[in-house]
Amino acid sequence: MYSKKVIEHFQNPSNMGGMKNPDAMAEVGNPTCGDIMKLYIKVENDRIKDISFETMGCVAAISTSSMITDMAKGKTLAQAMKISYNDVAGELGKLPPIKMHCADLAVKALQKAIKNYKEKNKK
Repeated sequence: MYSKKVIEHFQNPSNMGGMKNPDAMAEVGNPTCGDIMKLYIKVENDRIKDISFETMGCVAAISTSSMITDMAKGKTLAQAMKISYNDVAGELGKLPPIKMHCADLAVKALQKAIKNYKEKNKK
């Protein structure tokens, strides 16, 4: 059902945990399945310097949260905003169709965190 990479990210997630003094954070959820994701970012020179997450959810929710942090870390905000749910699923080696909403949720969390950062730092 799940690829080897999905299981790896579930068992050993990257960048998991809260963050002290993030520059921005976002919380998103899916009321249908009950998944909740919190994503935290620190930004330096328009790049995501640090990123972490806290997710309550299924294997796919935790794996996609982990993968999105790996994919976004070090990217500019503009580059990170372009990451799609298909990119996340592809990096994980495919998700079952019924779990694609988890990749979408991870992308929405990242985009919301970036938007929150930009709102807070308007000049």
